[in-house]
Amino acid sequence: MNVAGADGESQSDIADPGLGVSGVPRIAWARRAMPVLGLLRQEFASSRPFAGRRIAACLHITPETAVLVGLITAGGGQVHLAASNPLSTQDDIAAALASQPGVFVQARAGVDRQTYYSHIHGALDGLPELVIDDGCDLVNTLHAERPELLPGVIGGCESTSTGVARLRRMAAAGTLAFPIVAADASVTRRMFDNGYGTSQSVIDGLLRATNILLAGKTVVIAGYGSCGTAIADRAAGLGAQVIVTEVDPVRALDALMHGYQVLPMADAAPRGEIFITATGSRDVITGSHLRAMRDGAVLANAGHFDVEIDVRALADLAIEFNPGVRPNADEYVLGSGRRLILLAEGRVVNLIAAEGNPAAVMDLFFAAQALALMWLISGESGLAAGVHPMPAAIDSEIARLTLAALGTRIDGLTAAQQEYLDSWRQGS
Repeated sequence: MNVAGADGESQSDIADPGLGVSGVPRIAWARRAMPVLGLLRQEFASSRPFAGRRIAACLHITPETAVLVGLITAGGGQVHLAASNPLSTQDDIAAALASQPGVFVQARAGVDRQTYYSHIHGALDGLPELVIDDGCDLVNTLHAERPELLPGVIGGCESTSTGVARLRRMAAAGTLAFPIVAADASVTRRMFDNGYGTSQSVIDGLLRATNILLAGKTVVIAGYGSCGTAIADRAAGLGAQVIVTEVDPVRALDALMHGYQVLPMADAAPRGEIFITATGSRDVITGSHLRAMRDGAVLANAGHFDVEIDVRALADLAIEFNPGVRPNADEYVLGSGRRLILLAEGRVVNLIAAEGNPAAVMDLFFAAQALALMWLISGESGLAAGVHPMPAAIDSEIARLTLAALGTRIDGLTAAQQEYLDSWRQGS
């Protein structure tokens, strides 16, 4: 349903404005668990760092995202928001956001691919000066189909490792036209979002969709990066026997040293009972792997895009398809009579079968993105077009704010300690 903006033209495309009534208290609940954004909101409301700025964002439409949008608008910004995944879009949150001044939402749950990209174009119609992306679809569309808008873009942030990888390829090809901060690679992001948030929410999605007992099960984790490492630890902590598959020898060695069995996927396929992909790549589980899996094997993807598990090959192998045997769980019956259970259609399981990362985790990550955007427009960054790391000072500020919000105090360096650390003259 289109909702008219102040100028009388269609500015938002949401399912039902009336759903906003139920979305408002859910946003308020998330806000209570996000004290760092609360502290920044007080500051931004006074300093107005985004006054008059137009921000295009492609993000999961959740209560936590709504708190970030509220922070930006409190700082004077205008936000044009599209969904980064139709299956994770929450229509009541989209409606609540669309009712707020300075916010225009292009998002409806379950839309097809054509509508998904039309919503991204709708967000770009706001003529952005800053962008926030989750997977690089917005930035890619901006460069490939709306190049006339590029001169007006100061810079932006990317939320995911998958998106950062795409951006690095764009930069290497010389096509990336403005600086992007790789928010995914920040220290606080890796520590909290991947280490604590993603691992918990992926297991949460798996359990909600299956109600399976993990203790004693053989769980295959594809990819031992920051997300895969944490998911493996969570699964092992619940009593699972963990097998790791990897293509990187350093990560594979790390998994082995942590006590996990390391195998190629071809060898892990007939052994696993639960498979979780977390690589950011494609064709991690292919038709040949699916043919080797045991009856009742469960397939879940924790990567950003639905290309890690070859869902088309699974459909081709099946002689019977039973959708919705449980919420967000579809059963594929193979010619041998074996059944494979695919969760969340092969899309990101923690956002579709569960609620994504807890608000307390997203609090830190969204705060870092807001501060990175403020840094980009402050004139202090002086960044060339390309992909850039999150400034260490922002990570430190996020940690400081979080400790303050939690009422935790830490030591500081004395003058003598600082002098010692700064000097090269003092030896043993």
